[in-house]
Parts: sequence; C-alpha cells; structure tokens
Amino acid sequence: MDKTPLVSIIIPTYNSGKTLGLCLESIKNQTYPNIETIVVDNFSRDNTPEICKWYGARLIQVKGERAKAKNIGTMEARGKYVLFVDSDMELTPKVVEECVTLMESDPKIGGIVIPERSVGDSYWVKVRDFERQFYAGTSIESARFFRRELVLKVGGFDENVVFFEESTLPQKIEKLGYDVWARISAPILHHEEGFSLRKWLRKKYYYGQTAREYKRKYHEFGSKQISALYRFGLFFKNKRFWSRPHLAIGVITLKLLEYVAAGGGYMNYLQTDKKR
Repeated sequence: MDKTPLVSIIIPTYNSGKTLGLCLESIKNQTYPNIETIVVDNFSRDNTPEICKWYGARLIQVKGERAKAKNIGTMEARGKYVLFVDSDMELTPKVVEECVTLMESDPKIGGIVIPERSVGDSYWVKVRDFERQFYAGTSIESARFFRRELVLKVGGFDENVVFFEESTLPQKIEKLGYDVWARISAPILHHEEGFSLRKWLRKKYYYGQTAREYKRKYHEFGSKQISALYRFGLFFKNKRFWSRPHLAIGVITLKLLEYVAAGGGYMNYLQTDKKR
C-alpha cells in the first residue's frame, strides 16, 4: 500500500479571484503532504492567474463548460487520485487525508462522497445549509474524489449535459462495479456569502435546458434527482425537517422556485428544438 500517493486537485474557474485564494490556502493547509493543484480557467478577466502563480497552482486555460474543464484537468493530472472542487470551496484540513486513507483501504471503492456545508450570513445560505442535511446517503449527492485511472477509463464527465453534470462521472464508474458511495466525515465548506437568488434561478433556468438529455442518458438516477416528489419526500419524511420551521419554509420556497426556473429552461429548449 502506497501511503502517500499523489492527489491531483482540479478546480474549474472563471473570474474567481474573490474566492480562489481561500480555496488554494485550504489546499495548502491539508494534513496530507502529496498534492498537486490544477486550475482550469475559462480565460478569466480578473486576477485569477496571479492568484494561481502566488500559490504555485498549475494554470491551464481552455474555453468550455465545467465538465470539459474537469476532463482536461484529469488528462493533465499526474496523481493516482483526483479531487474536483469549486473555486468557492474551502477544504477542512483532513479532507484529502481521509479520502486517501479510505480509498487505499479498499480497491473496490471508486468514488468518495465528501460532506458539504454552505457558509454565509444570509437567510438563503442558511436555508441551503439546512437543506443539504437531508441529502446524506441519497442519489442527490455525488462523489468528488476518484481513482484517476477509472475517470479516464469511462471518459470523464459527460460534456453534453450541464444539468447534474457532476453526477454523470460517478454513475459511469458505478456501472463498472465500483462503490461510489463511500463517505468521509471531514467536510468541505461552500462559501456562498454573495448568494443572489436571482442569479441562482437564472442558473437553474440554464441547467434546465439540458435536463432532457440528462434524463435520457442517465434515467436511473435522473428520474429521482429531477423528481419533485422524491426531493420533497426526503424533507417531509424526516422529523427533523420541521424542527426549524423558518428554514423548512425557506427550503420549500427555494425548491419550488428552482423547479419553476428549471422547468422554464426545459420548455424553452423544447420550443427551440421544434423550430430546428
């Protein structure tokens, strides 16, 4: 057993200068010693390149969506393992160490889920953090830490979908017979201090335009992940959900707005497709 295999952390970015430094600092402060950091940037117009240079992160610039960026990062990586994180995420100190220890303990583990917490003072961020608590162990979550050889073998993330693109990779690896539901305890902190409900719903509208393609190609998981009944069932069947009613009401409101926005994007796609 190799106790210190190289781990490649891949971060897709676009104008992420406000948060990237905190993300890279958290990687620097990991208890695990053998890490390379690869930032795949969509030609940012801010100080992202300078921040990468300051922290010694490798910078690759390519045009494209997040899935393409992560796939290119994987191809350029040298690590035995790859970890995909967003530029506004902060890794708590033992994330990588716990992932490597768990992955090295069982060759049938192909992907590891890392708990995620939303961080921020606004009401909607608190709602988002409360919401996440009810997804543990469900198909809503997706693994972030993988064996690089398996990522390459299955062709990485599906670049033809944006809707739940992070879920496409673990689904493909699971079909090879590997466990992609192993879980560590150290969390990732998702910094959402600048959360804007309007921007969030615009993003959901955009995502909704590839929902049909996602559900067609990944029906087994897609039918659950997209289903409002499944999602709300996770909340209403859990007694803890109503323990904080002001947040529970916020979760219900936010999810309803998201479904309306994504549904609008989906309908727009259908109308555009008919005109072609």
